[in-house]
Amino acid sequence: MAKSDYYEILGVSKNADEREIKKSYKRLAMKFHPDRNPGNTAAETKFKEIKEAYEILSNVEKRAAYDQYGHTAFEQGNMGSAANSGKASDFSDIFGDVFGDIFGGSRRSRSGRGSDLRYNIELNLEDAVRGVIKEIRIPTLSTCEKCHGSGARSNTAIVTCMTCHGQGQIQIRQGFFSVQQSCPACHGHGKIIKEICNRCHGNGRVERPKTLSVKIPAGVNTGDRIRLSGEGESGINGAPAGDLYVQVQVRKHPIFDREEKNLYCEVPISFSMAALGGEIEVPTLDGRVKLKIPPETQTGKLFRMRGKGVKSVRSSGSNGDLLCRVVVETPVRLNNTQKQLLQDLSDSFEGPNGNRNSPRSKSFFDGVKKFFDDLTR
Repeated sequence: MAKSDYYEILGVSKNADEREIKKSYKRLAMKFHPDRNPGNTAAETKFKEIKEAYEILSNVEKRAAYDQYGHTAFEQGNMGSAANSGKASDFSDIFGDVFGDIFGGSRRSRSGRGSDLRYNIELNLEDAVRGVIKEIRIPTLSTCEKCHGSGARSNTAIVTCMTCHGQGQIQIRQGFFSVQQSCPACHGHGKIIKEICNRCHGNGRVERPKTLSVKIPAGVNTGDRIRLSGEGESGINGAPAGDLYVQVQVRKHPIFDREEKNLYCEVPISFSMAALGGEIEVPTLDGRVKLKIPPETQTGKLFRMRGKGVKSVRSSGSNGDLLCRVVVETPVRLNNTQKQLLQDLSDSFEGPNGNRNSPRSKSFFDGVKKFFDDLTR
């Protein structure tokens, strides 16, 4: 199948300058990036075409060869295919500048990539469970609007480096070997700025805070992070921007504790309800529900309310559960009448049938008696 024209892929004219090509590439790359189109094979294919076209048209020598010979300039046996050049750069990315210099891989676009940023966001439990859109304001380095990231006062203030003749690399002979390294005059850029931009002072970037709307998915938890591709610091001289990582921290809830998909809470009940049973209202994230307490409930007993927990961000399954641990509350600030009533109740437990009312106490004290008897033998 015949390849599409690189200029048509990027949507620029054949006399487009470097800035126009970069601008079009960044716009299309953001639109068709795989991270923004998960599972879309057509978008992935389009992204690869855009990347290949940019790699050719952003390079002075490759663009000149393409303008003269078309796609045949990069077929096997000619100047070297875009795929082959990609292998060299990939090798360089893995092992660093030293191997990149030896094998001729250029790291200009990679090394100028903007830094990744991290933003810590604190959420309450309700927002973390249901999901929410939050606006955040981050300080970052953005592309200078005056020089469009070139760092030069004007287009005529940028000249081709005479040391490397625009290659960004020079060849040095060391004994029997001939190695390539970044040009010391232009630092690998292939161009030199004669007059710097007075807005960014030649950096191509300026400090400028920006506001972003971040979609927090339902079910996130402390430690989760959300990646926003291309929202980090702008790259140097038009290189790709870094990414922004939003780190999630969920505040401690006054009622619920969370463990994976389940929620836990303690529910205080009165002594009489624990003994006689009854109904009590307990809170959930969806409102109040009634919990039936059976007679003779012991403190610490767990009651499970299915589906009243959390749906994990990593799972497409059902919600977790809410587990309510009942705690029998000891009454305080008793008046004389209440004290007497409790004393009468306590006295009623004495006698031959008393052990029936407190089986756990009988078991415990029987064990204590046996323990001390064994010690004295």
